[in-house]
Order: sequence, then C-alpha cells, then structure tokens
Amino acid sequence: MKALLLTNEYPPRIYGGAGVHVEYLSRELAKLMPVEVRCFGDQNVVQPNLSAMGFGLVSDAYTCPKQLNPVFGALQRCLDFNTTDIRADVVHCHTWYSHFGGILAKLNYGIPLVVTVHSLEPLRPWKREQLGGGYDFTCWVEKTALEMADAVIAVSDETRRDIERLFGVDPNKIHIIYNGIDPEEYRPVESHAALKRFGVNPHEPYILFVGRITRQKGIIHLLNAIKHLDPGFQVVLCAGAPDTPEIAAEMKQAVAAAQRTRPGVIWIEEMLDNKSKIEFYTHAGAFVCPSIYEPFGIINLEAMACGTAVVASAVGGIREVVRHGETGFLVNVEQMQETPFDPLDPARFAKDLAARINELMADPEKRIAFGKAGRQRALDVFSWSAIARQTRDLYETL
Repeated sequence: MKALLLTNEYPPRIYGGAGVHVEYLSRELAKLMPVEVRCFGDQNVVQPNLSAMGFGLVSDAYTCPKQLNPVFGALQRCLDFNTTDIRADVVHCHTWYSHFGGILAKLNYGIPLVVTVHSLEPLRPWKREQLGGGYDFTCWVEKTALEMADAVIAVSDETRRDIERLFGVDPNKIHIIYNGIDPEEYRPVESHAALKRFGVNPHEPYILFVGRITRQKGIIHLLNAIKHLDPGFQVVLCAGAPDTPEIAAEMKQAVAAAQRTRPGVIWIEEMLDNKSKIEFYTHAGAFVCPSIYEPFGIINLEAMACGTAVVASAVGGIREVVRHGETGFLVNVEQMQETPFDPLDPARFAKDLAARINELMADPEKRIAFGKAGRQRALDVFSWSAIARQTRDLYETL
C-alpha cells in the first residue's frame, strides 16, 4: 500500500503547524509503508520509502487582484499534482491549498480520499482580509472535500465537534488522531548561541512567542498585554510571515509602542530554524500562545517537550494539549466566543493574559514543575510513531 500526501508546506518551506505535521508524519509513515509527497515549491527528495516533489508556479501573467493569486496558484498546482501520473492507493490532503488536488485524484484515479483538518475556514473569517473573494472559494472547496472524503482526520476532539456542527460529514467517517512531537528532537538543550545571535540576554528571564503574524495567532493581544507585565523579564517575539501588509504595519506600530515603554522587548522578524527554535523554547521562562483559534496548537506541544511552562488561550484543541495548573495556565475560557474564537472583551483578555504571565514569572519553582510535567505529557501522549501507526491503520480500512 502506498500513500500520496498533498500539501502546500514541506521542508524547507514550512511556516505553520500543518507543515510541521506533514514533515514528521511522512517521515514516520515511511518507516511503515511507501509514501510520496507532492507540495508547493522546488523540493526533490528521494529516500527509501519516501519521495517528495515540489511543484512551482509561474504567475507573471496573472492580471487578477493580488489577493486572488494564492487561490489560483493553489488550483494550478493541484492540477499539476494530477497531470503527473498518480500511482498510489490513497490520497491524503492537508489544508485547503491541496483539497482540489485530492478531489481530482479521488474522482479521476479512483482512490480513497483522506483529509486532515488542521483548521476550518468558516472559523477563520479574518482570512477575507487576506484573500478577498477567494475566501468564499476556500470555504467551498473545503466543504466539498470534507463531505466527499472517505475519511476525515480531526486533530482534536474539539475539531471533531466543529466538523460535525459545520458540515454534512458522516460522524462515522471522522477519526481523531492528534498532532505529535519528536521528543528526541524537541528536548531541553544547553546552548545559548541563538539567543546571543538575536540579542537576547541569556542571563535575564524572558517570555516567548513563536508564530506567524496573523489574526489567528493573537499576537496583537499579547502586544496589548505588555503594558500590564511586571518588570524584570524580557519579551521575545519570534514572529514573521505576515498575512497582509495591513497586519504587518499594525505589528510594527504595536512593537514600536511597546519598546518605547518597556526595555527588553525583542522582535525577531524571521521564522527560526528548528535548532534555534528549540534553544529559545528551552530557556524561556514561559511560552505564550494567545491564539484566538487553534484546532490543536502544536506550538504549545513543542514548548512543553522542551520543558517549558505554557500560558495559552483556552480555545480549541489547546485545552486538550495544555493541562491547566499542571503544565501551564489556560486563560479566559469563559470569555471566548464560539464563532469566531475572539475575546468578547479584548482589554480584559490582555489583562488576564498578563496576570497569568506575571504569576509564572514570579514563581520559578512553579515554572520548573510545569515544565517537567509538560515534557512528561509530550512523551506519554504525543509521539509521532504512534500517530503514524494510527494513520496507516486508517488507510488500511479504506
């Protein structure tokens, strides 16, 4: 049995949790069965049981609004995925970028379609700011793919409930398989080289944010919380790949305002490589995830595996990853709306976020205890090898 994985992101072009998922899932699946990955880019990987081919795009002749370029570019590559002969027994799609490719493969090649839900378009209305009318298309293609899929993988129980609520998917076709972590890679390290390279003082505690500059990740809420933070620790923001020029400008303005009023606010505007990221996780006093929507929140799991306490929004699958009062703090469960997952009172959310950060940063013993418990939870529950076996077993039922 051979699996074909369709995805936007694949190394070295990874900027989000879905790309991390595909990277590690494909690697572990290849220990059990032949796997082929088709992705966006120029990748050309040939390994025993694992190959990955990138598909480029020439969009110079596009005269449509720039907001629509990503939509039509994704469709073009989905066609290319299929005009290159498919010799696989199952096609497995990741994010809306690849859904049309999966639909074409199921119908034209007659193979079962599996879709992993990393996020749901109806719960990301801010995407209209990025895609314009293309957002309506992404909602349609996601709905179409999910409702015709032979199996749908939800990355959390919360995501399963959202799928059942929003789409006409047979509940018997929905399977919960968590995201995972490689605890041998994501583990505490001694090195401080990356911290020094980016101007972070290794002798002074810091809180850490890692993620894209997008409404979903809630970084603006964290910036609004900075004015409520106690003195005595740095604020490190590893934040790049802005969704739109507008949010990029908003981020720049908010960081500049924070830096005028508080020393030690450091903005790293690039997406860190794994080695550097692990170093930042390891030495952080607390990792902060202020997301307003997260079907799973793999970023919290990465921090936990590195032995770091977490302060995170009580939304989506985060509640199944972070254990409140054991591996970190969950903030504002009573204040979050269901659709969209935005704070009912943003000012209060910023204050409550700051209060939990302050509590942790004032209590080194609690940070250590939470960090140890988080590392153990990552080891016990979220290994990629187990997730690959569950995925392979699901393929076999189809």
